[in-house]
Amino acid sequence: MSAPATHGPWSPLGQPTFRALWLAILVGNIGTWIHDVAAAWVMAETTNSPLMVAAVQSATTLPVVLLAIIAGTLADIVDRRRYLILAQLWMLLVASTLAVLAHLDRLGPWTLVTLTFALGIGAAMAMPAQQATTPELVPKPMLGPAVALGSLSMNIARAIGPALGGLIVAQAGIAWAFAVNALTFLGVAVVLWRWRRVPVATALPPETFGVALRAGLRYAMQASVLQAVLVKAAGFFTFASALTALLPIVVKQDLQASAGTYGLLLGCIGAGAIAGAMVLPGLRTRLDPDRLVLVATLAYAGCTLGVALLRWIHLLYAVALLAGFAWIAVLSSLQIAAQTAVPAWVRARALSLYIVVFSAGMAAGSLGWGAAAQAFGTPAALAAAAVGTALAALF
Repeated sequence: MSAPATHGPWSPLGQPTFRALWLAILVGNIGTWIHDVAAAWVMAETTNSPLMVAAVQSATTLPVVLLAIIAGTLADIVDRRRYLILAQLWMLLVASTLAVLAHLDRLGPWTLVTLTFALGIGAAMAMPAQQATTPELVPKPMLGPAVALGSLSMNIARAIGPALGGLIVAQAGIAWAFAVNALTFLGVAVVLWRWRRVPVATALPPETFGVALRAGLRYAMQASVLQAVLVKAAGFFTFASALTALLPIVVKQDLQASAGTYGLLLGCIGAGAIAGAMVLPGLRTRLDPDRLVLVATLAYAGCTLGVALLRWIHLLYAVALLAGFAWIAVLSSLQIAAQTAVPAWVRARALSLYIVVFSAGMAAGSLGWGAAAQAFGTPAALAAAAVGTALAALF
């Protein structure tokens, strides 16, 4: 086999276990978006409160803030296969409970937030282990393309999941949306169960949880490059969270549109992200990472302002496409920087710190912008977030 084929962007899919897990996780990511659309929409219909709608997004991301460092430490010291299976079974149980309560029409606002938080706990515990598993599934020369395929999976799900979620909610109801999400966790658990993992040999002595946690935090405190990435991430995500957190309110109250329209707008964001993932390798040959992040952040700020001011739905679809493109440009640039800033032995723990910053910005930002929208109106909150996004990029 020639070298280009071995190192090609699709070559990791030739590895059976990687391919099976990649497809299962792709379906799982689609299910997560279906849940997010259903949860945000049912909250918007139930309460009409921007703060409560934003609380759904915060309930998804807050567990990551609280647990990602713990999860990253565990991912470096336990059997990741068994650990990931337990996480999938937990999320299957929670998603099934949501489906049953929705079917019985007993899903109140606070029950929804609580169970979404419980679902977020499972995702938070699985995320670092899932990312750190990739080097075990493909040969080292394929690691770069495998990581890129992981990002592509998330963006494909972002394009398909929201539109599919909006369709399911509109045609079949909330309960079916939650049930579909539950089935996706079962699929990932089955693939993990069939994986015959070979333990990774290491010359390092085994670490206890406490020792591993302290070592990871100590390393992060001394890694200036990683710290710079974390600061940039915090500055972007705190303001950027406003667009997705308040979009259900814009669709429901300002546009007077349906769940299908909300799903299509989120799907456009995902489609823009996929397009960005395809174009970014070429852009990175022309722009240095800092300039690329600056341009993309300013573009995202302009999109946020556009959502605040525009009320022509077809123009908003175009704005959503650009927002997805800008989002993936910033997100992937920061992820690459975080991946390359640390050595392999502490990678899961360092990545967990990046995940914490990302999720803290999304959770705190969502609640903050939800409160601002409730006090001053959704357009004013989005406009303020757009200004904040631009200022964070410049300063």
